[in-house]
Amino acid sequence: MNKIKCIIVDDEPLAISLLEHYVEKIPFLELVFSTENPILALEYLQKNDSDLIFLDIQMPELTGINFMKIVGPDQKYILTTAYSEYALEGYEHNVVDYLLKPISFERFQKSISKAQERFPFPQEENTHFFVKSSGQRHRIGFNEILYIESIKDYVNIRTEANEFIVLDTLKSMENQLPERFVRIHKSFIVNLDKIKSIGAKKVILPEYEIPIGESYRANLLDRLK
Repeated sequence: MNKIKCIIVDDEPLAISLLEHYVEKIPFLELVFSTENPILALEYLQKNDSDLIFLDIQMPELTGINFMKIVGPDQKYILTTAYSEYALEGYEHNVVDYLLKPISFERFQKSISKAQERFPFPQEENTHFFVKSSGQRHRIGFNEILYIESIKDYVNIRTEANEFIVLDTLKSMENQLPERFVRIHKSFIVNLDKIKSIGAKKVILPEYEIPIGESYRANLLDRLK
C-alpha cells in the first residue's frame, strides 16, 4: 500500500501526542517525524521527503505561515491551531484543510479524506488497524474481527482468538472499519463475513449470538442483499 508520509510540527506536546495517536489509527498514514521546534522540521525537510505536514500556526520560534513560505508549495499542509482568525491567511498556501483545536478524531478523518484526494497514487483497501489495549499497541486484521461491543466508555473488539478492551466509541469504530462491518444494535457492530445465520432477533457468529436491534434490522437485511 502506498503510504502518505506525515510530519507533525506543533509547540504543544499534548497536541503532538494526540495527532500521533490519530495518525497511528489510519493505516495508510506513516509518521516520519514530529517536533515542537519548527526549525528542526525545516532541517529535517532539507534531507528527507514528506507528503503531508500537520502544522500549528502560532509558534514562538517561527509561525506556521512563515514556515510554509520557506518550505514552498511542494508540501501539502493541514493547519492546526486554537485561533480561528488565522484560517483565511493559511488558505493562501497549499493547504488541504484547517483544524481548530481541540481536534476530534472524526474531524481529523475528514481532513485525511481531503488529503487523499490530493495525491495521485491509488489507495488500496485497508486490511488492518492498530488499537491500544492493556498498555500496548495491537495490530488487528479486519478479517479477524467477529464483532465489536460498546461497554460504557470502552469497546470490546472480539476476534477469533482474542479480545481487546479499547478506550473508544462505537461511532469512532464505525468510521475506521470497511463496508463489510455493519451496526446491528446500539451496542454491537458485526462482521458480515462472519455471520453463519440470522434469526428473528439475533445473528449467529462462530461461538457467539448477537442481538439485533429493531431499528437496525432493515439496514442489516439490505446490506446482506
